[in-house]
Amino acid sequence: MTTYIANPIYNVVFRFMMENETAAKVFLSAIIEEEVLEISDAAQERDFTVHPPLNNREEKDEKLFLSIDRFNFYAKISVPGAAFKTVMIELQKAKFPQDVMRFRCYPGSQTPLPINTGNSKTDQKHRCCFYRIFLLSRNINIPDTPIVYVDYSFKDAATKEQVDSTNEFLRSLDYRSWIIQLDQLKQHRRSNIEKLLNIFTQEKWTSEHHILSVNEDKFPQKYHPVIQCLHIASQNKDIRKAMEQEDEFMQEILS
Repeated sequence: MTTYIANPIYNVVFRFMMENETAAKVFLSAIIEEEVLEISDAAQERDFTVHPPLNNREEKDEKLFLSIDRFNFYAKISVPGAAFKTVMIELQKAKFPQDVMRFRCYPGSQTPLPINTGNSKTDQKHRCCFYRIFLLSRNINIPDTPIVYVDYSFKDAATKEQVDSTNEFLRSLDYRSWIIQLDQLKQHRRSNIEKLLNIFTQEKWTSEHHILSVNEDKFPQKYHPVIQCLHIASQNKDIRKAMEQEDEFMQEILS
């Protein structure tokens, strides 16, 4: 069945999708390959860069050219043999990889958010670890690898032997990253997550590049909430107007 969806490569569309709790849980679960049970904002506001029109400024301030959407969530994740674990997920969507690097250099960009675990024994038992997801519109020159998974292991510093990774304190230091090179996804559909992430490829334009045409039947049933959310976005006049404004801004900064 052909379904028309708003193009999630646009920041306004991606924000709309991530503000839908059901779609956001499905999307995050697919990337981290763990079941996200609940999500909540880790901060009062999601943090993204606003781009004033260049012709309204006398000088071109490089900071204003960063094209990044950043989201922070607390997530409860299902754990086999246990109730859940608490994870803070930071998701950054950037048009250019160098924007992520510049953003990380700015004061405050790396300030950790407070972990609201509460005082109950239950909450203290489930310590918060950190996941980071980077969605990059341009690749970082790692060929033939649409999704790069970064993990670290626990080793004895002298012998280099692995140590017990189930230790509660070590698990509280857990840090994992997923780097997704959206530009490479069109060549790969090897897994369900690569199939889902193909909503970002620009092969299915209709008469306008704001709207994509996808075959919903080719997506696993569990991913349909994402497709349906993007379909709703495609019918929103305010979102269509915002996509046009994004186009104008990108034309200005790239000219």
